[in-house]
Amino acid sequence: MTMFIKAWMGNSLVGELGHHADENLFSFHYQPPWTDVGYALSPTLPLARPPEVSNERHSADVRNFFQNLLPEGKALDDAASAYRVSKSNLAGLLHALGRESAGALVFTSETASPNDHDDRKPRPLSAEELSERIKARPAHPFTVWDGRVRLSIAGYQDKLAVLQCGDEWFLPETMRHSSTHILKPEPVNRRLAGMTTNELMCMLLARSVGVKAASVRLVHVPEPVLVVERFDRDIADGLDAASSADRLVVRRRQCIDGCQALGLPVDFKYEQPYGDGEDVKAIRDGASLQRFFQLLDNRDLMRSTGPAKLEFLRWLIFQVLIGNTDAHAKNLSFFSDANRLALAPAYDMVCGLALIDANVADHLAMAVGDNFDPRSLRAYDWALMAHECRIAPRLVSSVLAELANQCLKQLPAVCDAVLAQDGDKRMMELVSGVVQSQCEAALACAGEVMTVDRDHF
Repeated sequence: MTMFIKAWMGNSLVGELGHHADENLFSFHYQPPWTDVGYALSPTLPLARPPEVSNERHSADVRNFFQNLLPEGKALDDAASAYRVSKSNLAGLLHALGRESAGALVFTSETASPNDHDDRKPRPLSAEELSERIKARPAHPFTVWDGRVRLSIAGYQDKLAVLQCGDEWFLPETMRHSSTHILKPEPVNRRLAGMTTNELMCMLLARSVGVKAASVRLVHVPEPVLVVERFDRDIADGLDAASSADRLVVRRRQCIDGCQALGLPVDFKYEQPYGDGEDVKAIRDGASLQRFFQLLDNRDLMRSTGPAKLEFLRWLIFQVLIGNTDAHAKNLSFFSDANRLALAPAYDMVCGLALIDANVADHLAMAVGDNFDPRSLRAYDWALMAHECRIAPRLVSSVLAELANQCLKQLPAVCDAVLAQDGDKRMMELVSGVVQSQCEAALACAGEVMTVDRDHF
């Protein structure tokens, strides 16, 4: 028996996802007129399947792409429980969760469409109700409201997708409506207290030094909640946030994450997919800087290779400067359309080194050269990375020094902005200390990157 799920963008049918139960294989077939006027969803899912690609290889590529749309960890457990679907049942979960995923794709059953009549209006969400639900965790899953999972964006943190209209929040009820913002409360784990301030500070610092990042702000309901503006959503021309929630037309922008762009399964979002234990740390088959630079250098896939590589270089250096030890492939996204791929704004940036007392990893998701320790990076590591990724050591040296100097210059103003939003002063000081230490170390070795003897590689 085969189950089919339709994938749509707006009113356009993109294709059909099939799960063939007898063989336990997946397939994806683009549908006309998308095959004539559309574009491939990812490099591993071309519009026309090459004849040399076996059914098994195609199935793996399909599973990898669509599984990367699902939440992870407890959020996935909660979704599976809410809909009484096994968390390994990809087609069932996409059918259940597919009205509000990252990017523009919407999923329906074989007999339905996003245009089916449904006159329900967006459901108001008050600060008081949000506060009560935050306090009710973990007894009541935060992603499940009114018996429905409200968000299928990948990640481990509690998140809620809302439609913002003026100063009010709403929960979208139909496929005609889409969220515009994501709400992220403090983690339930008290050892991670101050996480909202941590992320707020890192995101504000990124924007202040010219690293493209999603817009964020901190609100209190009275619990602190980080409000993240979705970069994969646009309000249609002619309407603004003052319109009624029911009339607000939100356009979804297609984007894919780093794992989808590289054709990797979700489990390979880290360079060391099996961990850093002595017996497995040498296995580095996951996402890596080298893989990303190869992708960014591909003129058939990228809109503009040179600017994209520079933008990515600035992103990765910034992760080191803020001590972000969880900058993995799923924390990168690419806008995707007929004009190929382009890097989307950064998001989910957190100073992990400020959280190591809470057992947060203290090593990088992707190595710089052969070094996974952000606190011990030296000129050799940066030079080796430049060599492996085929970028000029002079460029690495220049960007490293420029961003480190800019971060130190902008840090006081960012701290003031965090306090002005009633951020956690203790966490602000922890993050500030890490940034200062990382920037000073970067400045100490930046000028030496060009002098490293390439014969040592």
